[in-house]
Amino acid sequence: MRGRDRSDPGEGQLQVDDSAAEELNDLDAKLEAAVERDDEAGLRSALDALLARIRSIGRPLAADALAPSELIIPQEGATMAEVRKLLSDDGLIPG
Repeated sequence: MRGRDRSDPGEGQLQVDDSAAEELNDLDAKLEAAVERDDEAGLRSALDALLARIRSIGRPLAADALAPSELIIPQEGATMAEVRKLLSDDGLIPG
């Protein structure tokens, strides 16, 4: 799974093993639930946890790599409205 971490435009794309999909989907579900409840503190906590986990397991792609992103993660400090724009029926992470 390839994704772009939007927390810092300089971070670029990260490659994340598909084996992490279940764990990331659990974190994504917490983020989505916080958005549905309009829970700002829950959103902060869930987004921070998702970003931290992706950063810890993701492998950066070369800056000149031309690979489409399968998902885009909101930037650190994203507003509720910004996160809502990125959510789909499956949350941020398909599956």
